[in-house]
Amino acid sequence: MIKKVFGRKLSRSRPAREALFASLVRALVVSGKIVTTKAKAKAVRGMVEGYLHSARGGALNARRRIISELKNDSLTVKTLFEKKFKSLKVVNLAPRKGDSAEMVRLELTEEVKEVKKEAKKDENVSTKRKRS
Repeated sequence: MIKKVFGRKLSRSRPAREALFASLVRALVVSGKIVTTKAKAKAVRGMVEGYLHSARGGALNARRRIISELKNDSLTVKTLFEKKFKSLKVVNLAPRKGDSAEMVRLELTEEVKEVKKEAKKDENVSTKRKRS
């Protein structure tokens, strides 16, 4: 029987792991993309997607929960709620030279608002042909 299974430890203590996750999320939201190892990306992916889902609603309790989990980083939370990110994209990269660790790039895609183009017709130009 396996008990207390929660996720990935990444060879860190709990406070160090929480600080790592908070800094990865902070860097990702502020810059839009980061390059990290595949293990760290897998560990933080679910957390980021949960934040994106909570930010779509824009509720105050969601904002307060995310602020508390990100160690009172209000700039990151403000950016997260204002930019309205759509999803998280993971792109595989070449292995790192030093230790051959698998590397990935995490990217946040923003929602694109479509601008409706209105077809304006010139009043002087007639669309019907004149028959003579």
